[in-house]
Amino acid sequence: MADLRAAAVKAISAGDLALAARHCDALEAADKSAPDAWVFRSRIAQKRSDYRGAAAASTKAAALAPDRLDVKIVDAECRMFAGDVAGALGLLDHVAAAPEAGEEDLKRTSALLTQLGRHQGAYDCAKTVMAISGNRSNSRYLVASTAIAVGKMEEAERLLDEVIAETPGEGDVYYNRAGLRRQTKERNHITATMKALLKLPRGDHGEAPLCYALGKELEDVGDHPKAFAAFSQGAAARRKQLSYDVSTDVQAAQGIRETFNASWAAQTPDGNDISGPIFILGLPRSGTTLVDRIVSAHSQVTSLEEVHDFAYAVIRAGFPAASKEVLMANAAKANMVSLGEEYWTALEGYAEPGPHFIDKTPANFLYLGLIAKALPKAKIIHVKRHPLAASYAMFKTLFRMGYPFSYDLQDVAQYYVAYHRLMAHWHAVFPGRILDVQYESLVDDQEAISREIIAHCGLGWEDAALDFHKNAAPSATASAAQVRQPIYRSARDLWRQHAAGLAPARAILEENGIPCA
Repeated sequence: MADLRAAAVKAISAGDLALAARHCDALEAADKSAPDAWVFRSRIAQKRSDYRGAAAASTKAAALAPDRLDVKIVDAECRMFAGDVAGALGLLDHVAAAPEAGEEDLKRTSALLTQLGRHQGAYDCAKTVMAISGNRSNSRYLVASTAIAVGKMEEAERLLDEVIAETPGEGDVYYNRAGLRRQTKERNHITATMKALLKLPRGDHGEAPLCYALGKELEDVGDHPKAFAAFSQGAAARRKQLSYDVSTDVQAAQGIRETFNASWAAQTPDGNDISGPIFILGLPRSGTTLVDRIVSAHSQVTSLEEVHDFAYAVIRAGFPAASKEVLMANAAKANMVSLGEEYWTALEGYAEPGPHFIDKTPANFLYLGLIAKALPKAKIIHVKRHPLAASYAMFKTLFRMGYPFSYDLQDVAQYYVAYHRLMAHWHAVFPGRILDVQYESLVDDQEAISREIIAHCGLGWEDAALDFHKNAAPSATASAAQVRQPIYRSARDLWRQHAAGLAPARAILEENGIPCA
């Protein structure tokens, strides 16, 4: 049995799903009462983007082993992808409270709770892991990461300092620490970060995060030329690790425009009249988190932050699909009532106070056609930023997942052009549905633009919108530290310090009719 389990794991990791399925059959034949075959089948189904199939398999595994916490965690993850958020959270809460829960169980639970926006629960799990592990550095790093989301910045910095003292070569730790606060000439980690970078062997995986950490701190203290050089070195190191061609994303955006055109919108019946969702979207680092905090300061609104429930619903609606293009074509034929209801059921599963929930997933701009039709009463806010400001903000950010275009300025510009065209398309197909918010205008005239945003959401004005930085709600975005401060203008035009470095992006943007003055 152990050999079969190891073989199944190896086959799944290698992407040989047919071989993995045969190993599952052998596991089930060897012991029909064991859950292992069904656990692996759920993993195989996930790899195939068959989220309903994965949940069906994990349910069978859980029925065979109702007391095994590791099986409950697998079942929770599969339920999340299948849209059963309430079921997933119930299972994870059970594991978190179980006296027999071990270190690995709690680590995985903390990660899934973070994914589901349950940051306090994730932090509590991490603290238990640290206690069980005997305060090892990797568990302190886990606590620090979850502490950032719940606003415990001083605790996070202390823990990260301790981790670096013990394991000075871990670049991610430096990067997380650099973002906790604005560094000053009197209090920073520039020298230590440079020393750690110089000690790395060439091509080490820690190069990129150390460079981004160094760039952030250099920028904070006003050394802009060296900051840009550090970001460029980090981006180049990260880009080498990726197999990515921006043309695939450009073509995908064009395919979306062609599929979800005016004819499709006119012929596709609307979904239901659910009015609770508020979508805040745009490119990453464009100001979406700022707008999210302003709106979620309202007494009738709760932010779910960056959840992926609409994307999961689209994948379920488009399954099976051999490519992204086929997926979107299939989803275009889906029943819009069902699509909207599945999404809303997932949101209600978070059990947050309503009646309005914010979904602040930037990449939802790709699905705006489906959002507009499936949820015709949902509010949509698109946050824009000066093209070069947006390009620079993405280029200087090390994203944990997604956004592979952000590590090369020409890729950034080409992606921006595709995004710009797609948003113009959505405005043409759904006139009046989308409120554009210019980040620079919001920074310059906070109250006027905030009032416009709140009015677009159909809500009455509350002065709390102006004190968004007092909003105690957790935040796990790259702006987690910034949103706990009042609006400041220092980052508004930072890109202007780097006119020469941003020239490759400017050329592509202006060639495509996007002004960059």
